[in-house]
Amino acid sequence: MDVLKEATAIEPEIIKTRREIHQHPELAYHEEATAKLVADRLESLGIEVRRKVGGTGVLGTLKGSKNGRVVALRADMDALPLEENADVAFKSNVKGVMHACGHDTHVAILLGVARLLAHHRDELQGTVKFLFQPAEEHGGRGGAKPMIEDGVMKDPKVDFVFGLHISGDHPSKVFGFRGGPIMAAPDTFKVRVIGKGGHGSAPHQTIDPVYVAAQIITSMQGVSGRMIDPIQPFVVTIGSVHSGTKENIIPDEAVLEGTIRTLDEATRKTAKAKVQKVAEGVAKAFGAKAVVDFEKDAYPVTVNDQKVTEQAMKITKKIPGTKTITMKPLLGGEDFSRFLLEAPGTFYFLGTINPTKGCIYPNHSSKFKVDEDVLKYGAASLAMLALEFTKSNNV
Repeated sequence: MDVLKEATAIEPEIIKTRREIHQHPELAYHEEATAKLVADRLESLGIEVRRKVGGTGVLGTLKGSKNGRVVALRADMDALPLEENADVAFKSNVKGVMHACGHDTHVAILLGVARLLAHHRDELQGTVKFLFQPAEEHGGRGGAKPMIEDGVMKDPKVDFVFGLHISGDHPSKVFGFRGGPIMAAPDTFKVRVIGKGGHGSAPHQTIDPVYVAAQIITSMQGVSGRMIDPIQPFVVTIGSVHSGTKENIIPDEAVLEGTIRTLDEATRKTAKAKVQKVAEGVAKAFGAKAVVDFEKDAYPVTVNDQKVTEQAMKITKKIPGTKTITMKPLLGGEDFSRFLLEAPGTFYFLGTINPTKGCIYPNHSSKFKVDEDVLKYGAASLAMLALEFTKSNNV
């Protein structure tokens, strides 16, 4: 089986599917039309389908004619709450919603993989599960956990799991891998600064929560600079500040929202404790009160299996026209981390930067564009991983 040749043959179909999904983006937990498209396509290939898995998820199961391992391949389906400003003919038809992270390509690629493998089921050893996941962009409960709770990693039990993500940080046709921690735990938090309001001309009669919030924002940078081991990747960012109604009114409260990014659980635990302590301590020093709440169920660190990653890299290096590299870890979060707690596997990237096509913007940009020439390589890579890792003697 010449996987790349066959992926190239169905490239127009993959691109067409990607554009159709791109024009009709759906936010987390609302991927109804996308899920229906996926389920219908899988069923047309003779693949066993479960709908509404963990909400709007779809599970496709393809059993080969020979005994072997069970491999799961995952694609996320949700879009972002963002107005599209990309110069493409197939722009989003939904106001304020856009596929700005490549999830439309992930779905189209995995449907392409399903077609490739379905046409060769007689040669397939073992079983391949296709996981089409909702709500990756949610950041908290997400979509992987509900799907896992709904049994996608069992009956039969998954031996290996793989996920591919389009990257606006790497050149087109470059595969990026990393064994061990590759993406961060994204811990979202909110700080309510409770003070005492009053007139802007008499701040001494108040406890100004806006001023206190400003001190908390500044002081929190001391957590990374002075409280966390400097060799540990760590970021704390306050991205939202809300308070007040008028320039001469000191309000009663200010609300800060932020995120902590860490690459190991020990640092994660320490960082959360320090952020809370700093916020409460600074507020108390000025007579205010800080109430700190962390979002429950935040994604864990995404940790790739070292041996599986090394083997996967050997496989993608065989794909003509591409390059495979060892990449640096990222401080973005990823729901795929939950699947990796259930089975060894790897999460890897496929670059899409191509200045000649205007593909120069990063993921989550309103101008994000994908070099569609990479889609066949993504499909070929996942198909090759499935074919190799379902073999009983692999890894």
